[in-house]
Amino acid sequence: MYDIKKVRLDFPMLQNKTMQGKPLVFLDNASTTFKPRQVIEAMDKYYLEMNSNSHRGDYDLCYNMDVEVAKARETIAKFINSDVNEVVFTSGDTEAINLVAYGYALEYLKKGDQILISETEHASNVLPWYRICDLTGAKVCFVKLDDKRITVEGVRNAFKDNKSIKLVALAHVGNVLGYEINAKEIASICHKNGALFLLDGAQSVPHMAVDFKDLDVDFLTFSAHKMCGPTGIGCLVGKYVLLQKMATFHTGGGMNVKFNNKQEVIPLDAPAKFEAGTLNLSAIIGFKAAIEYLTNLGMENIHKHDQELFEYAISKLEGYDNIIIYNKDSNSGIIAFNIKGVFAQDEATLLNSKGIAVRSGQHCAKMIDPVIGEPATVRMSTYLYTSKEEIDIFIDNLINGGDILDAYFFN
Repeated sequence: MYDIKKVRLDFPMLQNKTMQGKPLVFLDNASTTFKPRQVIEAMDKYYLEMNSNSHRGDYDLCYNMDVEVAKARETIAKFINSDVNEVVFTSGDTEAINLVAYGYALEYLKKGDQILISETEHASNVLPWYRICDLTGAKVCFVKLDDKRITVEGVRNAFKDNKSIKLVALAHVGNVLGYEINAKEIASICHKNGALFLLDGAQSVPHMAVDFKDLDVDFLTFSAHKMCGPTGIGCLVGKYVLLQKMATFHTGGGMNVKFNNKQEVIPLDAPAKFEAGTLNLSAIIGFKAAIEYLTNLGMENIHKHDQELFEYAISKLEGYDNIIIYNKDSNSGIIAFNIKGVFAQDEATLLNSKGIAVRSGQHCAKMIDPVIGEPATVRMSTYLYTSKEEIDIFIDNLINGGDILDAYFFN
């Protein structure tokens, strides 16, 4: 296991940072993560020493930038075990899902076809499919949950009841309850029934080893900013044969072989055909540095650390009847909870007054209310730099936090 004290020294945001006059305890890592010095320095180096476009010039700076982009793509491909030409740079997980929606689903789905999702999905894995259904006449259907979970049996039954499912899109790890699905088995079920499977890896790729080829999913999406990387960059990883079939989402410079005044366009092969315009080059450099940082720590160690903190927090909260936890049987770094009689936003505001950052509300999963029986929850989420001492501070303030009105009138 890595040394948590040493790891924390890598993150400037953890050094003497305060909030509301208290030492910062950041427990909103499912939303975004802090960046280590290694990532910040890599991005600074781009602007200080490497600033150039890529694929735009016949001079050393530009060539060197081409090499750096290629190295970043190779690093990502190795990290999730895909082929290099299966990695498409996007602005993040949301754009990656939209790329599949508009590049594949819009092209190949038709009236009567169905897209299977769940009521626990983040908006980024719901709204693109709604839009595609509006445009094609296809319909969205929902997998039946088993005690708030997406199960292999539930997916299998969905296909038994509906032979029109052509695409399944599910989160590998839910962003509210933190449950992990059996992606490999679900992919097998999809393929046996002639459907494709998109795996939203926003909450899994940053926290555990994810093997694209072994899972045999058709598409995998994730964002850099949830894994110690910069905002504004992410990936669509897709099987190459599917990427080649897909239509382009953005068009412009850098994605075509040629075009003419007869409106004829010949696109480049994937992944270049999806990467029109100037890429977010400094972010790509930072993305690479983030993956190298995680790889150095070891994804197994990171996952184990999350699980240990989860189990530690749950054990400390046992016996407090006023604290409602909705996912005690999860194994991720996410705990969704409420305090009896306290609105979620009020509890989050109180914790903020103590220097503790958590998220409250519906967490962009606005169909989950009937699943958990509450209109809003508080969510705490850990990452590789979260310490047990921070969990202790969090729990102490849950138990002995005081009157929520204090947060509004006395700070």
